[in-house]
Amino acid sequence: MTRVDVADLVRIRAHHPEAVAEAAVRRRRRPLVGSSGRLMIIAADHPARGALSVGDQRLAMANRLGLLERICTALERPGVDGVLATADILEDLLLLGALDDKVVMGSMNRGGLAGAAFELDDRFTGYRAEDLDRLGFDAGKLLLRIDYDDPGSLATLHSTARAIDEMAAHRLPVFVEPFICHRVDGVLRNDLSAEAVTRSIAIASGLAGTSAYTWLKIPVTDNPDDMAQVMETSTLPAVLLGGDVGDSADGQAAAYEKWRGALQLPTVQGLVVGRSLLYPVDGDVAGAVDTAVGLL
Repeated sequence: MTRVDVADLVRIRAHHPEAVAEAAVRRRRRPLVGSSGRLMIIAADHPARGALSVGDQRLAMANRLGLLERICTALERPGVDGVLATADILEDLLLLGALDDKVVMGSMNRGGLAGAAFELDDRFTGYRAEDLDRLGFDAGKLLLRIDYDDPGSLATLHSTARAIDEMAAHRLPVFVEPFICHRVDGVLRNDLSAEAVTRSIAIASGLAGTSAYTWLKIPVTDNPDDMAQVMETSTLPAVLLGGDVGDSADGQAAAYEKWRGALQLPTVQGLVVGRSLLYPVDGDVAGAVDTAVGLL
């Protein structure tokens, strides 16, 4: 595992906060989609929503040193294009020099805290389009969860549409992650049936005044065989998300197989995966990442 010196990061943050902006200016950039025509992005934006669990480990992602070392290990693997995270994590990675020649994707809405009563009134409390443009980052990502029984979804729909407009005005790609969801015993659950995923894609694709810079970030349906029909809903380019695959080797293997089939579809351009690669069952981050890259 790549080693990170937390004391050095804290020292820089305490005495030279301007170093973050300076590192952003120095960062070597690359096109969003490289010569392979595919995208492999490591997702690490979970902590800012209070979503810290991996499998049965409730606070696995709370250890920032461990998380940074895992991200750096993943970014060093051949075929990994970049990372998705919030400002605190991306700034650590900038200071570590880990983002040269990588796609840097900023997470935009983190207000719908996991388990909160206001979870679906998902305010944009992360990156703004102007922040991503100022820092020279490459894309943004937002989460769009829709519960037909929760009025908070309407506010999120409206703010999502305006955020897409703002990203397009800066000519910045935005990855929209849509779900139809509902509460079961007070807990928010994403509906991964073919009909629900189809409906979420249709809604997300039509938001804002233009879709020219919109990508979709889509889950694999409960029945992977439904994905071919589901992905016919839009011509927008899409990537597959990972999610929590549990704490068993069988769950990890099943996730790989789901991704393998869906990656053959014409609109699917790659993977944006976090916990299942950063915290694999066997602890081998490099091995998990290499297996995922091999699917592309």
